[in-house]
Amino acid sequence: MFFSLIAIAAVIALFVIVSRQQNRIALVERELGVLRGLVQSGASLSAPKAAGAAQGALPEEAKAAVAPAAPLADGAGEDIAAKHEAAEAEAAAGPWTKAQAAAAQSAGPSEPAQPVSTTETPGAEPPAPAKAARQSDVETALGTRWAVWVGGIALALGGLFLIRYTIEAGIFGPGVRLAMAGILGLVLIAGAEFIRRTGFKVPVQGAASAYIPAILTGAGAFILFGTVYAAHGIYGFIGPATAFALLGVIGVATIGASLLHGLALAGIGLVGAMVTPALVASEAPNPWALFVYLAIVLAATAAIARIRDWKALVAAAFAGTGIWTILYMVDAPEVNLAAVLFISLATLAVLALVWLGLFLVTGRDAAERGFDWPSIVPSFFIALSALGLSVDPAFASAGDALHGAVLLAALAAAALYRPRALPLVFAAGIATVLIYLSIIPPATIGADALDVGLDAQPLASSDTLTFRIGIALGLIFLAAGFWAARRFAATVPVRAACWAAWGVIAPLVVLAALWLTFGDIDRDFGYAMPALLLTLVFAAGGEWIARAEEPPLSGGPAVSFALAGAGIAGLLMLHMAFGSGWTTLLLGAAAIIPALATRWRSYPVLGWIGVGAAVAVLGRVAFDPTIVGAALLSRTPVFNWLLPGYGVPALAFGFAAWQLARTTNGRPRLAMEAASALFALLTIAMLVRHAMHGGVIDTGTVTLAEQAIYTLIALGAGAILVAIDMRSPSSVLRYGSMAAGVVSAGLIAVQHFVVLNPLLTDESTGKIPVFNLLFLAYLLPAIAAGALALYVRDKRPRWYAAMLALIAALLAFAYATLSVRRLFKGEFIALWSGLGQLETYTYSALWLVIGVALLTAGVWLKSQVLRIASAVLIAVAVVKVFLFDMSELEGVLRALSFIGLGAVLIGIGLFYQRLLTRAAKAG
Repeated sequence: MFFSLIAIAAVIALFVIVSRQQNRIALVERELGVLRGLVQSGASLSAPKAAGAAQGALPEEAKAAVAPAAPLADGAGEDIAAKHEAAEAEAAAGPWTKAQAAAAQSAGPSEPAQPVSTTETPGAEPPAPAKAARQSDVETALGTRWAVWVGGIALALGGLFLIRYTIEAGIFGPGVRLAMAGILGLVLIAGAEFIRRTGFKVPVQGAASAYIPAILTGAGAFILFGTVYAAHGIYGFIGPATAFALLGVIGVATIGASLLHGLALAGIGLVGAMVTPALVASEAPNPWALFVYLAIVLAATAAIARIRDWKALVAAAFAGTGIWTILYMVDAPEVNLAAVLFISLATLAVLALVWLGLFLVTGRDAAERGFDWPSIVPSFFIALSALGLSVDPAFASAGDALHGAVLLAALAAAALYRPRALPLVFAAGIATVLIYLSIIPPATIGADALDVGLDAQPLASSDTLTFRIGIALGLIFLAAGFWAARRFAATVPVRAACWAAWGVIAPLVVLAALWLTFGDIDRDFGYAMPALLLTLVFAAGGEWIARAEEPPLSGGPAVSFALAGAGIAGLLMLHMAFGSGWTTLLLGAAAIIPALATRWRSYPVLGWIGVGAAVAVLGRVAFDPTIVGAALLSRTPVFNWLLPGYGVPALAFGFAAWQLARTTNGRPRLAMEAASALFALLTIAMLVRHAMHGGVIDTGTVTLAEQAIYTLIALGAGAILVAIDMRSPSSVLRYGSMAAGVVSAGLIAVQHFVVLNPLLTDESTGKIPVFNLLFLAYLLPAIAAGALALYVRDKRPRWYAAMLALIAALLAFAYATLSVRRLFKGEFIALWSGLGQLETYTYSALWLVIGVALLTAGVWLKSQVLRIASAVLIAVAVVKVFLFDMSELEGVLRALSFIGLGAVLIGIGLFYQRLLTRAAKAG
């Protein structure tokens, strides 16, 4: 009942639409008649007069209808005269040839009508209101597009409903019903071809999507698909092989017909062709039949898509083929690896020879500069297949990882053959990296970090075949990457950089994975020699690519990747060939090599390679601050592995910065200066800590010594960032430097003065009189904070410099006070050990001396913060003398305390009076 109501409503709507269209056509015919008479009479009327004459010749009712009819088909009615004149000229030129007519018809709906420029005629009727235009657009859509599409769907469903009705009513047998359905489908296709051949054209602009021949062809193909499937799947009239062939022929034929009828029909045919294998079931499925069929469909689709430049269609075809391949590999009980290899290679062949091979361009550069995004789809599925063949134990354990390697090599070869298919090399590179990272045993890279047991197995099998395949793939990527990088270095630098990157990344990952899996992690010269060879090859390859640049030796992105790869390979070589201590030392010294190379080549990357060496050394000392391990670190003060482990990198980074300042300069030079200063600071801090702890660097809970090192590093980092920002301004560096200073102040206030203060923790301050814990935790940070405060006075906000100056003063006060405490109490200075009278007096004298020193420094440096700090400290001393010393001290010490305080206060008063007198005279 519901469908009947819809059908009745559709018929009534179509009747109304057709009636209104007839009225419009009658009006247009009258107007054309008037214009034809004007043209034949030879009257040369101007545009306004012609328009006025045409309007006047029409009947009165026609005049009233012309204005609202003008918006017909998006303004097509305004240029009817121009189209009529073109038609007359065309008729005078004689009939078209059959070839010309066929070419015009074959253009079909894929060539949208070009809009004709129109001008408003003076004296003509004003344009219709926007509301009338919208109503006309809706009416046009209903009459030209929606009606056609709904009609096509109705025809397709009508054929199926007719078959269903005959089944339910028992009118005809199955054979007759299927024959009737097939005849209906063929009739629709034949009718579509008849309409197309009789010169059918869409009369209204904007209605090309309602191309009736395409709609009828799609409906016929839909009915034929259903007929063949019913003959096989429901009634069993035909076997799976015949049904498979018929469905494939219908799908491919539909795709071929899209050359005449447009992209929508191609999509219908492709969907039908791709679902055909799922519709036809067989008790003994043959993978070769499936993949040969998919290869044929893919090749036909790619050829048609290339002719019409339908990128979405070919991408969908590649996706369908890839999905079928993955489903077969996952679900098949026994996978035929040769068939999988065939369809993958066939996909690459279709991509390279059909889709990209028929690409017509003017000139070689246009073909090389472009980028083909549909190549992403086959590259993804083929790389996924190769990954499964290499990693899945069901395949790799039987030695079938070789098939995956063949696919990876084929991806690289196809990318070389067709430069536009750049996604292929990315897919091959990513798959190779994932495969060889998965062969590393979890215990090698840290089972605790991965949250697995020590008996955990790697994801992929590691055997002799994997070893040999890795070497082969590394060589393939190396050769192909550098050859392609040199080829495109002058014309397409971005593509050259991509090839050079994968020519470096893949061999390095393979070498590192093989070393961690098969080699000796502590020291293995068998892998160190290939790493050294890679270093030399990458460096030579970078020079080879640089000579092909335009201009030569400019050090573009491809050269940068090659030389960066050389630096990383050298890093691997040092780790493979030397122990922990020598590796750290040589890594720091290696920063000199790229800096010296800037004397001959001004490549920007050379400075950054030195920065990379500094980062590598910093990572090593963060991982093992003892350089050689706690067990091997000597207890001898100063002259132990800490001195060269931190000192040699500091000197090397300083020399590299000096060299870069005279050649390439820039940010790498600033970074090397920062690294040199940082490691110089670390050298002093670590030697002090080593001596203080008796040759043992504690790695347990954080102590005051360790916290002092962190504070020094934070202050040093703040100074380094300020220096870099002054030479190369950056908001990140500016706020980063201030953040480092604020963090340092916070650490000092919380950790040094409260949490880890030896007065509260009773921690040992060390046995050495001067170079002890107090020197490291208070005096060195005081000097660092004071120096940083002086350095940033005119470079940062006043509050920042004042904060650092105050912190420096407090640290100096704490160092002096705690040193006095240590002088009286010895190694342990906790508060609960009590106070002696001489010690109490010494504090008063010391604080007064420090107050005077701060006052002097504040006047000399013109620092109000230091003068205020001195006043506060002297005020504290006054309070202490009057409240504490008066009650605790006795005899001469009490007298000396008050005498000293009075003398100091009088001296300060005299000092300020003279200072103010001088200021008044100067004013």
